Amino acid sequence: MLKKIIHLIFLPCREATLLMEKRNAQTISRKEDWKLSVHLKICKWCRAYKEKLEILDDILKRKLSQKEESEVNQSDIQDFKNKVLEKLDI
Repeated sequence: MLKKIIHLIFLPCREATLLMEKRNAQTISRKEDWKLSVHLKICKWCRAYKEKLEILDDILKRKLSQKEESEVNQSDIQDFKNKVLEKLDI
């Protein structure tokens, strides 16, 4: 019962999830970070949300880095086309 009261008064889940998202995008204040860490010690649902958020964030970062590595320059494409056309003329 005490956990539930502290949970609702101190930092509701709605604010905790918002702070987790905010922390991924930018730096949060020490007070916000402290409140969030206390909330995460109390709330198993928000801990589970945090774990899933971290997994999704890692997946997105990997996908973005793969996309950046696989981008092809337009000049490279044109060079390839020119080489193919040269070989076809033979």
